[in-house]
Amino acid sequence: MTHWLGEARSAAGRFLLDNPLDAITLRRYATHAGVILLIVAAFWLSQIRLPEAAASSSLYSFTPAETQSVSVAEEPLPLPLPVSFLALTRSPVPRTTILERARQEPVTYNVQSGDSLYGIAQKFGISGDTLVWANQQEDSPDVLRIGQELIVPPVSGVYLTVKKGDTLQNIAARYQVKPEAITGYPGNHLKPPFTLTAGDKLMLPGGQKPYVARVVHAYAGPIPKDATQGSGIFGWPTSGMLTQKYWGGHPAIDIGGAIGVPVYAADSGYVALVGWSNVGYGNMLLIDHGNGFQTLYAHLQRSLVREGQSVVKGQKIALMGCTGRCTGPHLHFEIRKVGVQRNPIGILP
Repeated sequence: MTHWLGEARSAAGRFLLDNPLDAITLRRYATHAGVILLIVAAFWLSQIRLPEAAASSSLYSFTPAETQSVSVAEEPLPLPLPVSFLALTRSPVPRTTILERARQEPVTYNVQSGDSLYGIAQKFGISGDTLVWANQQEDSPDVLRIGQELIVPPVSGVYLTVKKGDTLQNIAARYQVKPEAITGYPGNHLKPPFTLTAGDKLMLPGGQKPYVARVVHAYAGPIPKDATQGSGIFGWPTSGMLTQKYWGGHPAIDIGGAIGVPVYAADSGYVALVGWSNVGYGNMLLIDHGNGFQTLYAHLQRSLVREGQSVVKGQKIALMGCTGRCTGPHLHFEIRKVGVQRNPIGILP
């Protein structure tokens, strides 16, 4: 190969001496020659046969068992594996998922600032009624105090204390469940013949208690002569965040805000009641709209109207507060039609 390259160079030299060229042409020929030489060199290298891998490669060597006689020459080891076969791969890592066991026993919860019964029930995945029934707060479901201890049942239903004379059958009938639902619940720890003892605690999954309406005493005097009748079209009584909605145990809405935020008459009418409530409402007032509707405003810092006074829609009537039993400043607002609480969300704009 070296001899051939030498002769090629000599021939090229003689050609240039006999045929003088300018610099541009010379560079062009030199470039062509270099390309030809690279092609020849590549072809020559492709004909070379590389030696096979030594059979004694430490990466793939092995020691034959004593009972065998293996000759490396007779049984050569395989060539090294391609890189793709030697690449690292992630091994599966077994993982155990531990399922959280459903709670079967009641727990206690200490009321914190801003809590409501409905919000607490949502935290624990039970219905608001269940929490109300377990803590005997049917007459005042939104009446809470910070630090108050509540019983939180494990599932939705009725959690009760067995009284003297109670039987499995009359309890099941009273709370609209089947006896099997009571005896089959693991947290009740009941075994045949299912004898009940006064003081026992029972969980009735799916049980229902009749709703006990809250009672307030409204103004019973004559209707003021200058009383303005309501239009039946209500406006929002204040501004703020809706902190508790209307539900079975809370036939009202709560609008959270700050102490001193203005409260307005939701519609025209006359003030039928102003005063302090003995069921946890604190300072409250009731407006009769003269068309079958009444609106109630509770937990007020103070009222700005007097009993028997005529008011118009949008008139400032009170200031938001946290009087009575509450966990933070808010307005408890009810709309009643012929004495029955209606859902304000379906009536307000």
